[in-house]
Amino acid sequence: MNSEQKHTAPRRILLLLLCLALLLPQASLAAGSKKPSGAGIRVLLTRLNLKDEAWMTLEGRYLACGANGSEVLLPAGAHVTVLLRKGQLVLFHDGLSLAAGTSLQLLRRQDGDIESGIRFNLLAGVYPGDLTLSAQDGVIRPVLNLPLEQYLLGVVPYEMSDSFPLEALKVQAICARTYALSKMKQNSTAEYDVVDNTNDQVFRGTPAQNENSSRAIEETAGLILTYRDKLITAWYSASNGGQTELPGNIWSGKDIPGCFAMKDDPWDTQNPESTVRTAVLEKDGSGLSKGMLRLIRTELAKDSKLAGQLPERPEDLKVDAIRSVTLTTPRYPAPSRLMTRMEIALDVCGGTYDVTLELFPETVFMLGLSVYGADNEIISVSEDETSFTLTAGRYGHGVGMSQRGAQYMASEGKKTFKQILDFYYPGVKIKRYREDTVPPPTPDPVLGETPGPAPTATPRPTLMPVTGDLPENAWLATVEHIDDDSTLNLREKPSAGAKIVRRLYKHQTLVVLEEAEVAGWVKVKTDAAEGYVMVSFLQIKEESPD
Repeated sequence: MNSEQKHTAPRRILLLLLCLALLLPQASLAAGSKKPSGAGIRVLLTRLNLKDEAWMTLEGRYLACGANGSEVLLPAGAHVTVLLRKGQLVLFHDGLSLAAGTSLQLLRRQDGDIESGIRFNLLAGVYPGDLTLSAQDGVIRPVLNLPLEQYLLGVVPYEMSDSFPLEALKVQAICARTYALSKMKQNSTAEYDVVDNTNDQVFRGTPAQNENSSRAIEETAGLILTYRDKLITAWYSASNGGQTELPGNIWSGKDIPGCFAMKDDPWDTQNPESTVRTAVLEKDGSGLSKGMLRLIRTELAKDSKLAGQLPERPEDLKVDAIRSVTLTTPRYPAPSRLMTRMEIALDVCGGTYDVTLELFPETVFMLGLSVYGADNEIISVSEDETSFTLTAGRYGHGVGMSQRGAQYMASEGKKTFKQILDFYYPGVKIKRYREDTVPPPTPDPVLGETPGPAPTATPRPTLMPVTGDLPENAWLATVEHIDDDSTLNLREKPSAGAKIVRRLYKHQTLVVLEEAEVAGWVKVKTDAAEGYVMVSFLQIKEESPD
């Protein structure tokens, strides 16, 4: 209600109706369907990382519907808290509460020209659509239902960047739309169609700055990829490492269409923004990590000629020279360049010996060549007068479109979106899919306009404490080099593919205990957790812990 409206008596009546709706959860005061407003894609919001509570702010009016039949209309701007208590969801708003039962729906309602959406605590984007919260295994499970084209507004600028060339963004929009639609067809009876992370597609709500992405989505509205008149699953990844992969090598037992090929992708490798890892092996044998010395010693110990000559401790092994480094044994048939073994000729104990190391998982791990933790890096080796340099690429599975390749094709190669799609999905045809959308219903007039809530501070996560004296040679750092609404994964081991112990928020203080065996990683701890992070995300802190 606007401040200019001075009719206090009607306001008191409306407030009383709201109180009755909240305090008498079995009463149904709003007419209309409890189904989401129009069929759309259902997204499981894993990135919210909800436990037993959720905070949100509503843009536009929403009808809250509990599993027990309770309903209440919430105003635009409402600050809402939902708690899970003893298996039941309870909604709190402006000092009032609504017992919802085992699930709660927040359904959009027409609110003039306001585009309805939900803002979650700490997250920058707006999540348009209808939200279902349910009690699942002691935590709150959030599923968002929204039109497909609106969903793309929260996918394209995160799967790529809004700064990418327009033709590359068009490719991303078509691939993301095709992928999403294929999952909707597959999962029609499931609780959700896709998740909001890289297991499907990254979805973070609609960002404030997405002008180029919005244009790409609009100019390709409804366009999808088909092969022999069938919708394909348009797989794509961040970078293929210079060679596209076959779906059958990644996912067994799937009906794979013939529009995928294994072929070299020079655009991906030429893009300086493609993620790569490098390791240098000095020809004089110096600088080998403890981890690499351990792997080499283990293999040398199998040679009877060296019986009794090798030191007990791997770090005491003296490598006098590295004479050659060769990568062998492709994982898949030609033309695959995904090599699985590294053969090294080196001088130890007065002789030259050949050592064969399995690249995956340990050698790649110890050399710091793990790009994504999927054990599928494309690795190459180059040589100069003093060293051998190993270079690893491929961020993701490598199937279909490479986002970095598409970026470079559109910028340096001046390729159109159709040419880029033809390169990554040979033989596909572009067709138009029409999505029928239904506008949100108008709320029952009996609920009227409720008073706006008083402003409240947005809850922020509590950072873990770091107390006590620093261990010897340890130092303090804080998590800084991440986005304000993002988190840093604390890993069980120094690898991007290792189990996540905890998610660290920005400004979290850490005790850095030591450098890991893997270059670029450090072991850290707080009073509550211990694990590994990449040092590039940290900033040295001068102060002592409390």
